[in-house]
Amino acid sequence: MTDSPQSSSPSYTRADSDSDFLQRDELRAARLQLEWLKSELIHQEEGIESTIVVFGSARLLETEAAQDKLHHAEQELAQSPHDSEKSRVVQIAKNQLSLAPYYDEAREFGRLVSSACQLQGRCEYVVVTGGGPGIMEAGNRGAADVGAKSIGLNVDLPFEQTPNPYITPSLCFKFRYFALRKMHFLYRAKALVVFPGGFGTMDELFETLTLLQTGKVKDVSVILIGKAYWEDLINWKKFVEFGLISPDDLSLFHYAETAREAWELISREHQRT
Repeated sequence: MTDSPQSSSPSYTRADSDSDFLQRDELRAARLQLEWLKSELIHQEEGIESTIVVFGSARLLETEAAQDKLHHAEQELAQSPHDSEKSRVVQIAKNQLSLAPYYDEAREFGRLVSSACQLQGRCEYVVVTGGGPGIMEAGNRGAADVGAKSIGLNVDLPFEQTPNPYITPSLCFKFRYFALRKMHFLYRAKALVVFPGGFGTMDELFETLTLLQTGKVKDVSVILIGKAYWEDLINWKKFVEFGLISPDDLSLFHYAETAREAWELISREHQRT
């Protein structure tokens, strides 16, 4: 029996099965709701009680990979020693090598928190990352090292991001909308631990600080890893000197140098023993 013109018409497709219909601009509100609900229901089903967000550069490499990148850049420069662009690439590779130890600290943080909190079937302080490579991979990898759950909140990008292999498969999500992804980052968060990163990292950091400053979220600890890096990058005191923030706003975040120091700060703030 062949389909009739009526049954093969797009109008005959059930609304909840009609992907073309669901992509219409008028359906944006419904898509937003679905994007929130799918992740939220899975979080509930997986027993996720609270989280710690680990953010940092997707471009930050492990030490061995950073050394290889520098070696290759130096070889290229040796062939054209007066090439300014190749000189720039070497300097960037040196800078990235100097940041490589943060990968190990992010991995150690994932191990430390996950082994301390995912006990007797409970899922507290579960590591959640943006799901990509670099620091995000390291955070998820640390949780995987101790057989614990961790979450990856990926997002559709013009340059497709592949989820890192250390995310718990049932907690690996893909978002269309940054806004919904941001909500999920902070909805269960007890802390935001921020390693060196680029625009995306700055976006999450300053949004969280703004939400804390305005009282829209409460009781989220913000830990910046690497005081020298952050103070060189951002002149926090300048905000105060120009009256753009109050002196008390500088207490919205803390510095730590190591994974253990970061976890101890979070534990004290949330009175964990």
